[in-house]
Amino acid sequence: MNKIGILTLNGNFNFGNRLQNYALKTVIEKFGYKVETIWFITESENIKRILKNIYFKVFNKRKKISFINFSNEFLNIKYFKNKNIANDYKKIVVGSDQVWNYSLKGFNEDYFLDFSPYDKNIAYAASFGIDYIPDEYKNVFKKGLKNIKHISVREEKGKEIIDDLIDDKNVQVVVDPTMLLSKEEWQAIVKKPKNFESEKYIFVYFLGDISDEINKEINNFAEKNNCIVINVLDKENKYYNIGPQEFLFLIQNATLICTDSFHSCVFSIIFNKQFVVFERKSNDKVMYSRIETLLKKFELEEKKFNGKILKNSLNHNYDKTNKILEKEKKRCISFLENALK
Repeated sequence: MNKIGILTLNGNFNFGNRLQNYALKTVIEKFGYKVETIWFITESENIKRILKNIYFKVFNKRKKISFINFSNEFLNIKYFKNKNIANDYKKIVVGSDQVWNYSLKGFNEDYFLDFSPYDKNIAYAASFGIDYIPDEYKNVFKKGLKNIKHISVREEKGKEIIDDLIDDKNVQVVVDPTMLLSKEEWQAIVKKPKNFESEKYIFVYFLGDISDEINKEINNFAEKNNCIVINVLDKENKYYNIGPQEFLFLIQNATLICTDSFHSCVFSIIFNKQFVVFERKSNDKVMYSRIETLLKKFELEEKKFNGKILKNSLNHNYDKTNKILEKEKKRCISFLENALK
């Protein structure tokens, strides 16, 4: 059997989610496997999905259509109405993204691959997205983690959580699958937005709230450096309806990226772009540990916002970072290749 399944978060319209799914699928395909993205749906959910797609197209919900089109073209999604699927695959990989974040809607034991036998199960760059597991969830996590033969996580805090919960697991901290593809491989799918105007801009992408103080700081910096501000999550912005490929374009061509998003940081590194990272909190649960791991690993801790965006934010040299990335890619690809064998 030469087929690998990927189980990751679905059902949202998040740039990082779709792009990490594409990256993991592409890397595994390089080993000679056929790769499918697994989506579990009930009959009623399938009908809802079809109706939603029709609704988006009829009422021209362009942002949703952009994501649907990307998923259909690049992710090779396989829909299942039941979970009796282990025999369909040589191995099943859970990850990347926050598949083990108990606070997210839709979190369940599927993400511990409880429908598949231990020897088939791999976690690649699985993320908790949080700093601790509450007592009421610890037994769920202990049981689930023991069902996965090869475990790797995306942040140091995730390794600490697992080491505290279970024994005898050689848990590795690996880079996100998006970092396993080269800049040139990402450039191959980049797409320029139809309404793009060639001018200097600061790309703003905050998944949390932007305070008035930070917003003022970004706008002041933009004005001093003759840039406009593009905030793609602002419904009034002309780029609000872009899909994942256009998202890559806007990062690749930005003068500066201001973000609290993990994947915006990742693609800034891949494209060697200048960026500033802002801390984000969601529902009082810290969502920053994976970004801290990323910045520490690539010696980019000076990218953290410390109250003011400095002029030298536009002058970082990536030579050292690129060497670290090449070393990390080899190590992480080796882990994945061996786990798949």
